[in-house]
Amino acid sequence: MRYAQGGGLTAERRELRERIRYEAGERFTRGEETALIAKNLRVNGRSVKRWRRAWREGGMDALASAGLAKLPKQSDGQFAELEEELA
Repeated sequence: MRYAQGGGLTAERRELRERIRYEAGERFTRGEETALIAKNLRVNGRSVKRWRRAWREGGMDALASAGLAKLPKQSDGQFAELEEELA
């Protein structure tokens, strides 16, 4: 599990990351280069490339936060049964 306590990002962190993506979107509009955006926003160049691709395909709306992670569809009992079978 990526987040050991199952917490993921707080609402504040999600909002901060979304603001960074929107700032990158504004810079895409101005024609700035990926490496410069990554350096100025202190993010990985791969992230900026991924955001640029999303921005090209869907505009600024594509840079919006996806929201909270989905809860698992299995019940605690189903997880226990699965663990038992895997053991």
